[in-house]
Amino acid sequence: MKKNFSPEKRDYIIVGTTLILGLFFGWLFFHGSRKETKTVQPSLEQANTKKVIWTCAMHPQIRMDHPGKCPICGMDLIPLQSLSENDSTILPGEIRMTEEAIKIADIQTIIVKKAYPDKEVFLFGKVKPDERNISELTARFGGRIEKLFVNFTGQEVSKGEKLAIIYSPALVIAQKELLEAEESRLTNPDLYNAVRNKLKLWDLTDEQIDNIEKKGETQSSFDVLSPIFGTVTRRNVALGDYVKEGSALFQVIDLTRIWVMFEAYESDLPWIRKGDKINFTVESLPGRNFEGRISFIDPVIDPKTRIAQVRVEIQNPGSLLKPDMFADGIVTSPFAGAKKDLMVPKTSVLWTGKRSVVWVKIPDMKQPTFKYREIGLGPAAGDFYVVNNGLREGEEIATNGVFKIDAAAQLAGKPSMMNPEGGKTNTMPGMIMPGNSGSGSEQSSKNMDMPDTGAISNNDNLNNKITGKPGKMNISMDFIMQLNSVYDQYIILKNVFVHSDETKVKQAANEVLQALSKTNMNLLKGGAMTTWMGLLPNLDSQLGQIASSDDLKVQRKAFSVFNDSFYKVVKTFGLMGKTVYYQFCPMFNNEKGAYWLSEIEDIRNPYYGESMLTCGETKETLKY
Repeated sequence: MKKNFSPEKRDYIIVGTTLILGLFFGWLFFHGSRKETKTVQPSLEQANTKKVIWTCAMHPQIRMDHPGKCPICGMDLIPLQSLSENDSTILPGEIRMTEEAIKIADIQTIIVKKAYPDKEVFLFGKVKPDERNISELTARFGGRIEKLFVNFTGQEVSKGEKLAIIYSPALVIAQKELLEAEESRLTNPDLYNAVRNKLKLWDLTDEQIDNIEKKGETQSSFDVLSPIFGTVTRRNVALGDYVKEGSALFQVIDLTRIWVMFEAYESDLPWIRKGDKINFTVESLPGRNFEGRISFIDPVIDPKTRIAQVRVEIQNPGSLLKPDMFADGIVTSPFAGAKKDLMVPKTSVLWTGKRSVVWVKIPDMKQPTFKYREIGLGPAAGDFYVVNNGLREGEEIATNGVFKIDAAAQLAGKPSMMNPEGGKTNTMPGMIMPGNSGSGSEQSSKNMDMPDTGAISNNDNLNNKITGKPGKMNISMDFIMQLNSVYDQYIILKNVFVHSDETKVKQAANEVLQALSKTNMNLLKGGAMTTWMGLLPNLDSQLGQIASSDDLKVQRKAFSVFNDSFYKVVKTFGLMGKTVYYQFCPMFNNEKGAYWLSEIEDIRNPYYGESMLTCGETKETLKY
């Protein structure tokens, strides 16, 4: 039955329906908006909590909101967020890092394995005559050079060939004594034998003496004969010269068999044994390869150059190899004992001067976790070290970004390279430095809440310049002795530059880097630490450039920059028992000049070598 509503009721129904629909759609709209607001707000808060603060491992007071370099020491900043991990499952010697921190720090690992340690040892040497085939002829009696058969140095002579004739009044008298003694030979044989032996001591042969007795008359002159086949390498007399007994006359050398004397550093000696084969080349004979075997290793190391002589004996047909030619040799040798040893890359090891440290990755962890481990090292084998103890085969260790892991552990109060016992480091609250607060490290330094570092005063620097000794800073003697080792390796590097051998330069630069890595910066305090950390990055980077380049020009350019910082190191911290000559070449670097340090006052220019060996002057002498 159809109902009919009055107009008034119809209007009420329409208004009510509209009101209900409006309330319904309004609820949908506002309820949905509130839900959206609730989902957005937590994401913003989460974004703010993920903001990473960057700090310096050596200067924890530095706080930045972006990655970069420390304005004090120039080291890479590391994310502080990854250091504050406080997981109860982590053991005291372990440090856990987020995946993000691992990627930022570019941390890489390797499985430790055993291998046969061998090494290519590059040796620099010179051709030398065999000392057993050198004959020095001296005047056995005084007299005058009557005739000279050797007219120039370099002349080849045969054994028994006449070199000169000497007239000697003393020899005439000795012959008369022989003739008189010969008459009483039967009655006084002792006198006869004594006179005859006297003539033998004057280099007269039995045949010459017998001829004198047979003829019954004296000779006024006698021949000087060559005792060996060889080359006259020195002639000390001219025709008509008067000589005294013992005067040097000639030097004759047999060059059919020669020595090649190579220089081996201390670190090379464990890899070199008597009998090892060595291949070498000489500059004057490009394309020619020579080989021989090591016949002798000097038992004594030169205290100045820190090298030992290694001798190779070879035949020299046609006298191709001449004395004082430069030679470049390579010995590929296994370490003593033909057995596999545990090997780790050099990049995985941190040195403290007394300890060798690696970071071992803990297996089966959800997040990358590393454990501090001290190990014992054997000799270096190319880019690897032999491990004596502290690691097992199959363990995984960090090879890249190792220092960043150690820095993270140090800031988190974990055991680390510089703090093996662990515990919180003494840090000061820093100031977060936004990226737009200034430009460069100078502006950053102004914005920092910096502690008093006790930096070197102007008076200290003035005292350094006047005396050549450290100023008022109290430098640990242990640290100075470590610098002595760096300086000793530096001198080897400088001398190799003098010889202009880029291969040996690379090796010597690596030796300086190794010595530098053994310096224990924990021995320094206050301003000394700040100064060292300011100079160290440039020392490392320039040595790395020298060691990685095959271009001698590039190596020498980096060497000049390295010397600027190394001079400041020597002036600031000092050495022990050294006299250092600070020398200058005005021609290098487009005539801007360059400096170097030397152990001798004589100029031996490392920037030009033999081409301008004595170019330069001594600017300063430092005595310690």
